[in-house]
Amino acid sequence: MLKTMIKSVAISALMAGAAMTASAADYTLRATANSNENDEDYDGLVVFKNYVEAASNGAIEVELFIGTQLCSNGAECLQGVADGSIDIYISTSGGASGLFPYVQVLDLPYLMADDRVAEHVLSGDFTRTMRDMALEDSGNAIRLMTIGNTGGWRNFANTKRRVAEPGDMEGLKIRTVVADLPQELVRALGASPTPIPWPELFTSFQTGVVEGSKNGITDIMGMKFPDAGLQYVTLDGHAYMGALWWMSNETFMGMPDDLKTVVVDGFYGLQQATFASPKRKSIQAYADFVAGGGDLYVPTPAQKAAFKDAAAPVYDWFKSNVTRGEAIFDALTSAVAEADADIAAARAADLN
Repeated sequence: MLKTMIKSVAISALMAGAAMTASAADYTLRATANSNENDEDYDGLVVFKNYVEAASNGAIEVELFIGTQLCSNGAECLQGVADGSIDIYISTSGGASGLFPYVQVLDLPYLMADDRVAEHVLSGDFTRTMRDMALEDSGNAIRLMTIGNTGGWRNFANTKRRVAEPGDMEGLKIRTVVADLPQELVRALGASPTPIPWPELFTSFQTGVVEGSKNGITDIMGMKFPDAGLQYVTLDGHAYMGALWWMSNETFMGMPDDLKTVVVDGFYGLQQATFASPKRKSIQAYADFVAGGGDLYVPTPAQKAAFKDAAAPVYDWFKSNVTRGEAIFDALTSAVAEADADIAAARAADLN
């Protein structure tokens, strides 16, 4: 009798263990970032994975694929999200612009003044507006979950001279991606846009094929561009380097509401991690740049206003030439105005 009872208990325990294992494997999310483990994209994914797996009590497993194991570029990776072979993918605006041209609104210069404004804007309804557009344009296949940061702010850097005002850009050959918007910006400032693939940029600086770029300091130092002659950085902060986090809408909508909530909260934690990571990493990067003989220049308010005035034609170009450009431009500028007002009110309250 006792032997039979022990056997029954053992079988029950095995069955319970099997049930727990099955539950743990209910949802497996395959997440990829075409970067490396020193990147803020990876920092965000680690936070996301840790939170989601713990908060779901093991019902969701997150597999991380860092690099190009699953896909190698924006178009290929987004296709993977659309067909369900990839559940989560992070792109820059340039990486997603082939499918969703209006995401380039994040590359429009001088619209957001600082981190506080950008974080306020990207945490609110602006991101939901862009999500609705992407869902509509992808046939409800690709869902924008959140927008974080990847690399801080884009600044102009070059091998030739200090750039203090727009006239100093005249004639410089500035590396851009193939997309039209950054090329229009460079032209508006009097320089010559030169599309160069990222892996070829170091050599291009050395040989003079290009003389400048639009990058964040962590990318500049991570790629050792000062060794190729890049010695002048102007902190004009013309664009916040937004990170667009996409998810298979079918995967997300196929989850029960309690697990959807876990995923949404996981992306909130991811966003906060990517907001913070570039700020910390840039401190040492700037120090190393200056220690290596680099010239770091902060434009005066009047000089920064002159940069914005010179770049103004790019706004009209964007609204006229980019699909749904005017709608997303209005959404962003409205969100920025609201953020500016909210932040000013909060600062005033904290000063009293």
